[in-house]
Amino acid sequence: MVLIRPHHFTPNPQTAADNTFQRTTDEDVSRAAYDACTRVAEVLQREGVRVHLFEDEGYAHPDSVFPNNWFSTHAGGRVAVYPMYAENRRGERRADILEMLKSEYRVQEVIDYSGLEPDGLFLEGTGAMVLDHVSRIAYAVRSHRCDPVLVERFCTVFGYEPVVFDAADTDGVPIYHTNVMMCIGTDVALIGLDGIVGDARRAEVAARIRDTGRTIISLTPDQVAHFAGNALELRDHAGERIMVMSETAHASLTPEQLDTLAQTVRVLPIDVAPIELAGGSVRCMLAGIHLDPR
Repeated sequence: MVLIRPHHFTPNPQTAADNTFQRTTDEDVSRAAYDACTRVAEVLQREGVRVHLFEDEGYAHPDSVFPNNWFSTHAGGRVAVYPMYAENRRGERRADILEMLKSEYRVQEVIDYSGLEPDGLFLEGTGAMVLDHVSRIAYAVRSHRCDPVLVERFCTVFGYEPVVFDAADTDGVPIYHTNVMMCIGTDVALIGLDGIVGDARRAEVAARIRDTGRTIISLTPDQVAHFAGNALELRDHAGERIMVMSETAHASLTPEQLDTLAQTVRVLPIDVAPIELAGGSVRCMLAGIHLDPR
């Protein structure tokens, strides 16, 4: 995992317009956010997950704590670099992280889509797309940050089937990132089905997930708002599956939903409340590495 620890964290004013999960605050939460990132790194390392912890000591990139939006890694030694919607997020792309990947892992090719930003085409990585690496499906909600043309292009190059749909919150505001409303695990899928626009399309997405053999845990709009969809399945040091989510998300789930999860994964809640002020949670903080080590 790649994790960025910010030294001067604050919710990003440039992303507030289309991120309804974001909250404003007059408090200085930079230290609390720094500590939350440290906590995530320590918990994952204790579980035997390899964490590459980078620092952001600057003030220019409020959302640097969410690296999964600007790059993703893929089996076969491929790395994708993505075009970002907010101008002050584009500088989050870091050559030192790409160089680390090349030195520590077998990277054959870096495919860089960031040059499409001047054309107004954006695709914010595994925030914009939730990737089913087993069944090779890319689920994507249309938004300012997720252009369907780029989803198609990505899927053609990386070998995924695109499943693109519209989704909105209870006020009709489009969901800004797919990964705040759904998580694909090995045997289960957490998804806010009620947010998908159109009864027919909602049924089609649900059927596609069930066709892959997964049990669907349907999230209410309130649970989505509490980041219950923003989870990520990992393996611990013993090879057992764990589902990492925030304490906020965990507290929103019902006992029945937690029982369903517990049948296939061990749920690992972590307190990242300061980070959630920026409209993202644990999954957004973690950029997975699907590359072979050198």
